[in-house]
Amino acid sequence: MDRLQDLAATSAVVERAKGALMALTGCSPDSAHEELLHRAKAGGRTLIEECWLTLGALMPPLEDLDPAPPAATADGGGGGGDAGAGGGAGPVFRAVAESPVRTGAALQAAGPDDHSEVLARIGRALVRVGSPQELALCLLERLRPEVGADAVLLFRRLPEGGLELIGHAGVGPTLAAQWHRVPPLAGVAPLDVLRSHEPCWLEDLPSDRSRYLLIGDPPERWRSRAWLPVTTGETADVALGVLRGSGEPFAPRTRELLLAVARLCAGRLRAFETPQESPTASAAEAVQTVFDVLPGTAVLLTPLRSASGEVEDYRIDAATPDSIDVLGRTGRELIGLRILECYPSVAGEPLWHGYLAALTTGEPYEGEPFAYHEVVAGLPRVATYSVRAARLGDGLIVSWIRHDPAERQEQRLADVQRLGNLGWANWNLVTYEASWSVQVYAILGRDPVRGPVPLERLPDLVLPEDAPVLSRAVTELVRAGRSFDVPFRIPTGNGVRHLRVVAEAVADQDGTPVEVHGFVQDLTAQRSAELALVESERAVLMQRGILQAERAMAARLQHALLPLPSKPVELAGLRVDVSYVPAQSEIHVSGDWFSAIELPDHNALFVVGDVAGHGIGAVATMAQLRFTAKGMVSTGSSLTGALARLNTLLLHSRDSHGTATMVLARYEREGRRLSWAQAGHLPPLLLRGGEARFLDRPAGMLLGATASPVYQAAEFRLEPGDRLLLYTDGLVERPGEGLDAGLTRLAAAVLAHPTDEPGALEALLAAMLQGERRDDVCVLDIRVPPETA
Repeated sequence: MDRLQDLAATSAVVERAKGALMALTGCSPDSAHEELLHRAKAGGRTLIEECWLTLGALMPPLEDLDPAPPAATADGGGGGGDAGAGGGAGPVFRAVAESPVRTGAALQAAGPDDHSEVLARIGRALVRVGSPQELALCLLERLRPEVGADAVLLFRRLPEGGLELIGHAGVGPTLAAQWHRVPPLAGVAPLDVLRSHEPCWLEDLPSDRSRYLLIGDPPERWRSRAWLPVTTGETADVALGVLRGSGEPFAPRTRELLLAVARLCAGRLRAFETPQESPTASAAEAVQTVFDVLPGTAVLLTPLRSASGEVEDYRIDAATPDSIDVLGRTGRELIGLRILECYPSVAGEPLWHGYLAALTTGEPYEGEPFAYHEVVAGLPRVATYSVRAARLGDGLIVSWIRHDPAERQEQRLADVQRLGNLGWANWNLVTYEASWSVQVYAILGRDPVRGPVPLERLPDLVLPEDAPVLSRAVTELVRAGRSFDVPFRIPTGNGVRHLRVVAEAVADQDGTPVEVHGFVQDLTAQRSAELALVESERAVLMQRGILQAERAMAARLQHALLPLPSKPVELAGLRVDVSYVPAQSEIHVSGDWFSAIELPDHNALFVVGDVAGHGIGAVATMAQLRFTAKGMVSTGSSLTGALARLNTLLLHSRDSHGTATMVLARYEREGRRLSWAQAGHLPPLLLRGGEARFLDRPAGMLLGATASPVYQAAEFRLEPGDRLLLYTDGLVERPGEGLDAGLTRLAAAVLAHPTDEPGALEALLAAMLQGERRDDVCVLDIRVPPETA
């Protein structure tokens, strides 16, 4: 088998060499064969060696060889160069077995004989190459293990001076499309190689980037490149590019091998250099022949690319008779025109991008239906089309599918049934035939293979408790033609489904019903939502009742615990006005409280506090703290000691309501001294001499927050005419406003309402409590009477 394969390969090489010689000299096949034999004999070579030299010019020029004569071998043969007079053969491509694949480094250390083996293997592979693209793939496969090649490119010089990519391997389709056409620009390495007929070795990427426009996205993908001229005729018209990912330079022996490969490729490319008739023209004629007898709208498009390789437009090369553009041109009149000339509105639209996707990926494109305004018989009309595009060779077959009104009506009916979750049904009372839409089968959960259910058996599908009503409605419809609209339920694997059937009868001339048509609708989602809404409303009402009862109880408890005086009271020579304003919410009652009492030593105790939370629990904790604080201070406890014990009470009481804030103030009538302490509460506000300031707070953590708090007391002297406000945070809090802003607002309001007349506190509260109030407000307004003259 090996001998037969070698014989077949040898015969193919001989025949290709004869063809190349016939093309060059115009001789006959026999004369070409005789000429090859003569050249082989004259050069001391075998016939197959002469054929390879004819096809690919494998031997380097004599002036490139070492002029020193080679050392003679034992049998008198030379190690290289041409044969001497003794007829010893020069460098030949021996028919040796395939040697193991070698790395690029091993090749750099190889000798000329190893080059011969590599070139022999490449030469045998090139016998089966039938196109420049196949040639590029073959070279990459053979050069990858030999020189570390990662990509191979073949560019042909165009008559106008640019380049055309005729073969590539190792690069993606997008990059190949971008470099498919290269204009005659400066700084393009393949063009420089073809102009100078000298190879170009790009081995320094930073320097190469400054001189050349490098292929690659990014160019760093290939750090070393070799561009070699391939002479297929009298001039070099093809440039061979070998791209490597490694940045190491090309060794001298690697350069020799690549130059030999370029000469070897010349023979194969010579067979492709004669421009063949583009298959596009013949393909377009064949497609047009088919299109001439096809109904509908379809065109064959050929992409027109810019110098950068991007598709700028499409040329119409074939069109069906029904094809028409915006100007009314039809059929063959469109051939040769451009898409943007015939349909300008497609530029940049999804349809245009669909064309590009089908051309690039090869996957057919089918666009969404779109409306198109057309004129039929002189009247404007809106038609619906969808477009399909599929790649054919290098072009596209594009077809327009027009959706006629009947199809649109059917589609609209199907959409209505699907969106409304309903379906139509028809029963013929004369022929006993019945027909249902697909949606009815889906709603009733019935297999379409079983067919529709007769009208009189429709009640058999529903729940037993709903069957009598539906059965009676069907009977009255069939006998008297009375239409009905009946809800019913059917059992399913996922539970009960709520449905509705609406039907009416069509009577003959005598008034006898002969046909029934109607629809079945699935109301499960709507009914479930209604039931859920009813249940939710019931739960809300129940919860509201519970909360209202709780509020009423908490309000009664609060009023019992915090009796408000109807007018200002006198305590230890001070006038004290008290105000309590509940939140606007009608549900919750908070834990704000106050105390203003006279102590057994005729001094006064003032307390304002706020328990976190709302409801009965907060009111209960408020009562516990209020009475305990009064009791401890009245029995001699210091203010800080009372706060510490209240903190312990909250921490260890199971019935407590979390945390609380508090301010305690003890007023001594003798000397008008006020000592005070606080637990996480806002500072009192002092109005004196037309100025308002907040007292500096002594240390104090809110109650119930930690087991080891530190509480300190402060003391100052009240002067005649002073006004002191103790308050809860509801007075200064406002939605969307910071606490500091609220305190500033309170100081400004106190200055704006300094009067000592009755009702002054109400005016202050009216100014502060504007808008929504989310918390209760408790205020102690303490005034020191002015000195009398």
